[in-house]
Parts: sequence; C-alpha cells; structure tokens
Amino acid sequence: MHVQDGVLELMPVCDKKYYTFKYVNCHPKNPEKGLMTVVATGQLSTTDTGYPVMFSEMTLLTALRTAATTAIATDLMARKDSRVFAIIGTGAQSEFLTKGICLVRGIKEVRYFDIDSLAMDKFEKNLKSSGLKLVRCVNAKEAVRGADIITTCTACRANVDVLKNNWIVNGVHINGIGGDSVGKTELEFSILSRSKIVVEYFDQSAVEGEIQRFTKKEAKKRVHAELYELITGKKSGRENKKEITLYDSVGIGLEDYSALKFAYKLAEKYNLGQELNLTPVLDNPKNLISLLVDKMRIKDNV
Repeated sequence: MHVQDGVLELMPVCDKKYYTFKYVNCHPKNPEKGLMTVVATGQLSTTDTGYPVMFSEMTLLTALRTAATTAIATDLMARKDSRVFAIIGTGAQSEFLTKGICLVRGIKEVRYFDIDSLAMDKFEKNLKSSGLKLVRCVNAKEAVRGADIITTCTACRANVDVLKNNWIVNGVHINGIGGDSVGKTELEFSILSRSKIVVEYFDQSAVEGEIQRFTKKEAKKRVHAELYELITGKKSGRENKKEITLYDSVGIGLEDYSALKFAYKLAEKYNLGQELNLTPVLDNPKNLISLLVDKMRIKDNV
C-alpha cells in the first residue's frame, strides 16, 4: 500500500505446518523525525489450528535474513578471489551486509559512500575494530572504483542511477538490495543487459526488482535463474572471471518464514521471550461473549 512518504507491506507465506507474515514499512523521511526508515513485526502461527504461537520483532530479523541471503548469493556468484567490497548506502542494513559478505569472501578493503555523512560516521565507528581497511569515499563512483563486489542499499523511492554503467567493469558482482517496490530501482538500466541476473522469485522481482523495467517477456529471457536454482545446483552461478553478475534482490516472504521459524526454535531451546496470551481461553469455545459477561459481572460486583 503506497502512502504519503512511504510504503506499507504485508508479506505472508505458509506450508503444511506454519503460516507466517511480516508487516514492514519503508519511509525514507523517517530519520528526519528521529525514526527508523524501516521497522517490522512478524507472527508465526500453526497451519492446523490457525492459532498464533509467536509474535516477534522483525526489524533486526529482517537485517539478519537479508544479509544472510545476500551472502549466499554472493558466495555463489562473486569471484573467489574477491578482496575489495564497495557499499553504497550506509544506513541501518549496511553493517549486516558487510559482515555477511566477509563471511563468504576474504574481504580486505571496504569502500563506502552515503549522501548522509553522519551515516558514514556511524558505519565507520561500528566497523573500526573489524580489521578491515575502511575507505570513506566522496561519491558512489569513487567507492566502486577497483571493487570486486558492489552492494547498493539505498532508500530513495525512485528510478535512480546509484550505479552508472560506465563504472562497471568485467568480473564484478553486484548485489542490488535497495530496489524493492514499484518504481524503485538503483542501477542504470544498461547495466542489466551486461549482467548474468539472478532473482529470488521471478514473479515478484518482475514487479518490484531492477528487472521491472523490462517487459515480462523480456525479463524471462534476461533472468538466468532464481536463487534456489543456484543453491540446488540446477543452474550455475559464475562461470568465468569476466562475467558481470547481478543479484537482483527484493526480499520475499519465504525468507521471513525461515527467520521466524528459526527464531521460534531458538526461543523454545533457550527459553527466550515472554509468554503472553493474546487469544481467548474458553471452557466453551463457542461462548466468546462470556469474556465480556464475566468482565461486566466483576464490574457490577465492584
């Protein structure tokens, strides 16, 4: 649902055991009010009864699952000898993405840029003890110069050229993370025709991803694979050192399902969280009004 200054999303998915949904927003002007650009909550319910078993924050879980999925894609698509990582956009997600990439490649240098200098200050402070060479850049062009892996993660709600085609050299892997709604992209369109493109789920990416600017028929031709096809070995990732590879990410409900299910497993194992009852407990499951009747009796007695 597109609203003034932002977008509101509900992301549901289910299988035979669980149903989950995540509520999430994106309001790029929020930091001006001292608020986060993106916040999220989620619910896990059992499919057989429909009863909720966990309600969770998902702002942090979204950052973790996005970084984890991006790391998987990078591991399957980036050159093995990648050592220089560039990130454009140093907001709330940036440290998670950087740490995720460093888990799958031997990154030595991180080049970074954001239009908000305070966001770059924050990024540098949080990673100063990481052992990485941190290179603060004056613009996006400088940041991507010499990079083996480039990640874009900006919040601008428009078709903008965060990355220009003539900056992109052979052998680079790109993670396009910020484009996640209709009319919101980060790459100059001509980059796509040069790239081996992998998406999470084609039908959603065709509407919300970088590939939304193709016709659906053309997008089908341009997209090499969905990410699961690389994971299962059905299709190949990078095949040579000269390929330009692109992970066109929009985020899908299945990733949130995985995060919520894993969080629930950890909560049970380590006794995390707080027990709350948000659904009625009745001797007669058809006697819902008894909850109000009992309350009214108590009030009358008082």
